[in-house]
Amino acid sequence: MNKEWTEEEMRKALFGNAIVTAPMSAAPVEEIQPDVAAVPVSKVPKKKVPNAFTPRILVTLRVSNEFEGKTLEVVHEADTLSTLLAEQEATKAARKKFRYVEVISVKSM
Repeated sequence: MNKEWTEEEMRKALFGNAIVTAPMSAAPVEEIQPDVAAVPVSKVPKKKVPNAFTPRILVTLRVSNEFEGKTLEVVHEADTLSTLLAEQEATKAARKKFRYVEVISVKSM
């Protein structure tokens, strides 16, 4: 095997004797007219398509403001597929009103 090939010899070995050229575009180049002003397109609000299925997860929490005192059960609905995200969202919402928060269950609807 010859290690001293030229570029032309390598091209002939790969592609044969065919001459490969890049196609030239024959379309004429149009000049931009600076006197023409662009007309703004009015924005049309897109209609929202009602979603047939909204994922919901029910998170049940046990909340209290007293340590080992009277507790309440709170149910939080989250619009997500992730149970971890739903749990974090519910805990964050419950912490705004209650000091002690415990997650009891996470169920998808």
